[in-house]
Amino acid sequence: MTTLLLDAEALYADLVRGVQRLMQPDAALVGIWSGGAWLAERLQQDLKIPGQHGVISSALHRDDFGSKGMNASADHTKLPFDINGRHILLIDDVLYTGRTTRAVINELFDFGRPASVTLAVLVDRGGRELPIEPAFSAARVAVSPSQRLSLIKRDGEGDGERGRFSFDLRGD
Repeated sequence: MTTLLLDAEALYADLVRGVQRLMQPDAALVGIWSGGAWLAERLQQDLKIPGQHGVISSALHRDDFGSKGMNASADHTKLPFDINGRHILLIDDVLYTGRTTRAVINELFDFGRPASVTLAVLVDRGGRELPIEPAFSAARVAVSPSQRLSLIKRDGEGDGERGRFSFDLRGD
């Protein structure tokens, strides 16, 4: 079994700096359900970005829909602003094959035509199956294909801003 030590809070601090550099006037944060949505919510607050962040689900556009069926996250898409002509900063926790990102971009275009879509992730674990690359990733790590890396939100733990996120690595 491989042990991977990632300090989610330190990586989040790097993500804040990366997102600040990527922000454009009239940009909107959209978090991918679920880990990306948690990150987008926190980024919106920490960067004092006016308005609301959006949340987008990949459930309706997954290419594995036939094998997995309808996911409970299908109703989690909430975009409280007009997508048309808007710069969208798509936020996710872990980027792996790129299939979730492709699915959420399809979902995003169901709501309109953004001026641009930029991807920022907390961790890029490699293993891409599609030509999708983040504009910013706080970390790049090698994780076995048989393992799953997940961001965990820990409500009520930690001292203030610290300790809100951690990672879980399962498999081999």
